[in-house]
Amino acid sequence: MSKLIKTSYVNGEFVAYQGSEDILNNINPSNPDDVIERFARADEALTQQAIAAAKVASTEWANSNPQFRANILDKIGTEILTRREELAKLLSLEEGKIIKEALGEVDRAGYSFKFYAQEALRAVGEKYNSVREQVGIDVYTQAVGVVGIISPWNFPIAIPAWKIAPALCFGNSIIFKPAELVPSSAWALAEIISRSGLPTGVFNMLIGPGRKVGDAIIRSPDINAITFTGSENTGRQVAEIAASRLVRVQLEMGGKNPLVILDDADLDIAVDAALQGSFFSTGQRCTASSRVIVTAGIYADFIARLEEKTRSLKVGSALDGNTHIGPVVDIKQLKQNLSYVQSGLEEGATLLCGGEHLPSEQNGFYFSPAIFTDIKPEMRIYREEIFGPVLCVLKVNNYEEAFAAAEDTPFGLSAGIVTTSLKYAEDFKRRSSAGMIMVNLATAGVDYHVAFGGNKGSSLGPREQGTYARQFFTRVKTTYQLA
Repeated sequence: MSKLIKTSYVNGEFVAYQGSEDILNNINPSNPDDVIERFARADEALTQQAIAAAKVASTEWANSNPQFRANILDKIGTEILTRREELAKLLSLEEGKIIKEALGEVDRAGYSFKFYAQEALRAVGEKYNSVREQVGIDVYTQAVGVVGIISPWNFPIAIPAWKIAPALCFGNSIIFKPAELVPSSAWALAEIISRSGLPTGVFNMLIGPGRKVGDAIIRSPDINAITFTGSENTGRQVAEIAASRLVRVQLEMGGKNPLVILDDADLDIAVDAALQGSFFSTGQRCTASSRVIVTAGIYADFIARLEEKTRSLKVGSALDGNTHIGPVVDIKQLKQNLSYVQSGLEEGATLLCGGEHLPSEQNGFYFSPAIFTDIKPEMRIYREEIFGPVLCVLKVNNYEEAFAAAEDTPFGLSAGIVTTSLKYAEDFKRRSSAGMIMVNLATAGVDYHVAFGGNKGSSLGPREQGTYARQFFTRVKTTYQLA
C-alpha cells in the first residue's frame, strides 16, 4: 500500500499536508513491522476550522430536500457495498478482524446508509386539536445542529456508519473523530462520502488524538450534540463536560455480558453461543459474553465440550481464510489480556486452556482464547471488562441462582440464555436489566435496523440505530396556530 501521508477531511476537501504535522503510523497487528498507511494528525486549530465549517453548513443542510438527502445516503451505501472486498481487507489489516467478519462489518455499514436513505423520506409529525377553540397544534422534529461523533477502534466502519448515516439523514452536520488505531477505514469512508454530492462543510473527519481533537469537540460551544462509543471512564468524562454545557449526549461504554446455560439446554447450541459470543472478533466486542453462568446438571458436559472446541480454534493472520481468531488490536491490548490472566491465576481461578501470547514469524499480537473455571463472583476477571477472548465460567445450582448472578454487574448491555424452557426464556427476557436479550443465541450479533443500547453503566441517552436514532439526532418542536 502507498505510504503517502493522508490527511483529515475538512470543509469539503482533504487538507493539504504541511510537512510539520505529527505523523501517525497505522500498524498491522498481524505483522507489527508492516505500516499500512501514514496519517498527519489534526490539532486543535484544524478542529476549530472543521467545527466552524460544519456550523456554517448546518442551516442549509437541515432544511434540504429529503429526497436529496436520501439520494446521497443511498449513493454512499451503494459504493460501500460495491467496494466491500477492498474495504474488508483494509479493515482486517488495521484492526485484526478476520476477513469473514470484516466482510460482514462492511455490509452492515453499507446497509446502514441505505436504511437511513429510506428513513429520510419517512414523514414524521403529529397534529392535535387544542383544548382551546379554533387553535391547531403541530408537533414535528428538526435537526439538532452540529453533531460531534467519536467512535472506537473495534468496529472501524460499522459504528461510524450507524452514527454518521442517521445524523445526515435527519439534517445534521458532522464532526467525526475516529479512533487513532483504525484511521484507514475512517479515511476510506470519508473518501466515499466526499464524492457523494454532500454539500461542503456538512461532513468533516479529523484524525487525531482524543486529548486534543476529542477534547476540542466535546468542549466547543458550537457542538450541539455528542455521540460517543468507548470506555466507561472516558464516557463519564464526556458526560460531565456535556452536562456542564447543557448539550445532549449519547454514550455506549461497554459491558460484562452474561450467558446463562440451563440444564435443559441443547448442548450444541450452548457451546456454539459461548464460543461465538466470547471469542469471535477476538473478544473485542462490547456485547461479548465474557461471563458464562452454567447450572450444575449440564456443567461437566458443557465444560468438556467447550474446552475441546476452544482448543480447535486457529489463531492467526486476519487475512488467512483458515483463521478463526485474528490478533488483538495492539500491544497494549495484548499486555492487558495477559495481565488479566495473571490476575485470575493469582485470585485462585483455574485456567483450563489458552491465555498465552502465541509466537509467530511476524511477531503478531496473537493471544490464545482462555477459559477460566473455579470462578468466584468477586474476582476481577469476572467483574471487569477485559475486552479480549477471556471467558469465565461460573457454576450455579438452578435458574434463580443463575439469574441473580447474571444481574450482579454494574453493566447492562446484553444478556443471553440457552434453554428449551419457554417459562425460563420468557422470565429472563422480562426481568433482565440488560438492554438487549438473546435466547439460544450468542450475546454478540445485532441487526442494523433495530435499537441498540443498554442500561446501567453500559449506555446513556437515547438508543442507537433503527428508527430510534431519530430521538437523539432531532429535537421536537410544538407549534400553535389560531384557525
